[in-house]
Amino acid sequence: MAVSIKQYLTLCLLFVTFLANAQPGKQKDNLQPKGITEENYLYILAADKQYLQKSDTNQLISYAGHVKVRQGKTLFYADSAIINPILNTLESFGNVHINDADSVHIYAQYLRYIGIEKKALLTSKVRLTDGKSTLTTENLTYDVNLKLGTYLYGGKVVNKKTTLTSTEGNYYGESKDIFFFKNVLLVQPNGTIKTDSLQYNTITEVSTFISPTIIKDKKGLTIKTREGFYDIKKKIANLYKRSIIEDSTFSITADEIAIDSLNGLSEFRGNAVYRSKDKEQGFDMIANNIKTNNKRSTIMATQIPLLIIKQGSDSVFITADTLFTGRVIDLLKTKNIPRVRPVPIDTSIKKGVTKTIIKDTVKVAAAKPTIKKGSSKNSIDSAKLKSEPTVDSTLKYFEAYKNVKIFSDSLQAVGDSLFFSGQDSVFRLFDNPILWSQENQISGDTIYLFLKNKRPERIYVFENALSISKVDSSNYFNQVRGNSINALFDSTGQVDFLTARGSAENIYYAQDEQKRFVGVNKNSSDLIEIIFAEGKPKRVKFINNLEGNLLPMRGKTNHDELKLKSFNWLDKIRPKSKFDILIGN
Repeated sequence: MAVSIKQYLTLCLLFVTFLANAQPGKQKDNLQPKGITEENYLYILAADKQYLQKSDTNQLISYAGHVKVRQGKTLFYADSAIINPILNTLESFGNVHINDADSVHIYAQYLRYIGIEKKALLTSKVRLTDGKSTLTTENLTYDVNLKLGTYLYGGKVVNKKTTLTSTEGNYYGESKDIFFFKNVLLVQPNGTIKTDSLQYNTITEVSTFISPTIIKDKKGLTIKTREGFYDIKKKIANLYKRSIIEDSTFSITADEIAIDSLNGLSEFRGNAVYRSKDKEQGFDMIANNIKTNNKRSTIMATQIPLLIIKQGSDSVFITADTLFTGRVIDLLKTKNIPRVRPVPIDTSIKKGVTKTIIKDTVKVAAAKPTIKKGSSKNSIDSAKLKSEPTVDSTLKYFEAYKNVKIFSDSLQAVGDSLFFSGQDSVFRLFDNPILWSQENQISGDTIYLFLKNKRPERIYVFENALSISKVDSSNYFNQVRGNSINALFDSTGQVDFLTARGSAENIYYAQDEQKRFVGVNKNSSDLIEIIFAEGKPKRVKFINNLEGNLLPMRGKTNHDELKLKSFNWLDKIRPKSKFDILIGN
């Protein structure tokens, strides 16, 4: 192969640089080998022609045509070669091939090899393969002892459907690891990885991130991390150092992230923050542990979880032992959300107010799915489904279990468990919940809180319903009790209208215009209706079977005995701020 003067000078310069790197600190006149052994000696095995070039200080042997050289278990092939037996060096030209113990094969158009050091410099169309992947570059140094290949001016590795490019790289033949540096890009059919430093194993196909890294998939998902690994075969990843995952609908950040892409599962550990970007149903979920299921679109948070449902300036903050959210449309495949039916309630006792329709709930707990005989447990009555309205597939529902606490500027609550559906904007609180609104405390077996335009519209209390409000700064309490209670809120979040139905009882402390106590009313009837003004009772109406009288404030009146059944003023457990709901969980 003809070599121009320019090419020859370039090769000489590369070789001098290579020698300087191979033997740092040595002077030119000290490059004599310390000794040639049988293990490192270069043996010529075959060639079509041989030429001898001898001088007073040196001796070179040239070979041409099907040249084959051996050093230990390493074989060298080329169209032509020059061997210096004194320095034990090899220079090869044209169709160069290094077979390193049948584990690594390197191809190039030029080779300069130092036999004693067992180090090679290869240039022009260099290709290294280990049977699993192929590395291509224009300049490569290779250490036979370490089975280490290094490029400094750009290279590319192809392994099945994965392609990696970088400015610099180190290939380790023993472990099959490749370290990529500077402008690293990994390309797969489903996405890309950009970073400045990356470790990749050609056997396991595991990529290890050791510097700031950006991962993008075809669906628009972006991952930002500084440390971690990704197993391309198993589609699993572990990320560390406060990594971020986001797309157009959400973002999530955590100290540690584990991802199983094949099963659609992820786990986020340590100060995990999930943010929904939905403008209509926006929410944040914060916890020390969050698990997601992408196939089911569910999120479960534990270890001091906090849910923030965004509602303009009056967001709702919720904590519990466990928080869970999913899609309403998926929930309806397994069970029904409790429905409500209209029941008219007359509010005409308030002058100028027309009759208001208030919805009453048919069932307290979520109904079991309708299952046909012989069908599976998860199947649903198709006839019933046809009658159901179309459900927006983006609507979310939220569940909270054990030690539920709720805080917003307009109301607060505690309870055992909670269910909220974006389909009807109703908070359902179970197992003896307590709700506070301004100066009112409302409790019962179950409470439904209805929202309208993201603000409290009304509540419905099932069984053992009790409403208590403290009268100014005194130790007296206005009370209303019944089998159920309906209450309406005004625009400021205060109770505006309340009805107690079924064995209803009322304790009301009457005051004059100077707020002096006149007496205390103790009454019962089938139905009690109360009009409020600025959160305080203004007018009371008793319907059917009225019993009761007005008692004096002093004398024989025992105010403790006036407290209704289940009375318990629990202001001490009322969340006073969004920070209070985190205490005790």
